[in-house]
Amino acid sequence: MADNSVPGYSDEKALVQKRLRRIEGQVRGLQRMVDEDRYCIDILEQVSAATRALQSVALVLIDEHMAHCVSDAVRQGGDEATEKLAEASAAIARLVRS
Repeated sequence: MADNSVPGYSDEKALVQKRLRRIEGQVRGLQRMVDEDRYCIDILEQVSAATRALQSVALVLIDEHMAHCVSDAVRQGGDEATEKLAEASAAIARLVRS
């Protein structure tokens, strides 16, 4: 249900990109750790750190989506408001399950 409007996270785009680059580095570090036959627990700790970092990015995105996309749709009302609320609820459910 994506549309062509400006994404809600536009104001935080630089922050999101910076965090994703850091996570990319963490994942490359994990690959090196496996290549180097590092201790399993050390790798698992780094996997946990990368997972928390991704969850942090997800929270920024959902916050921005709620503050912009959802609130704009609710102000306009109608079917789009219902769609955006359902979409946000489903995204939150996916995050909670992950």
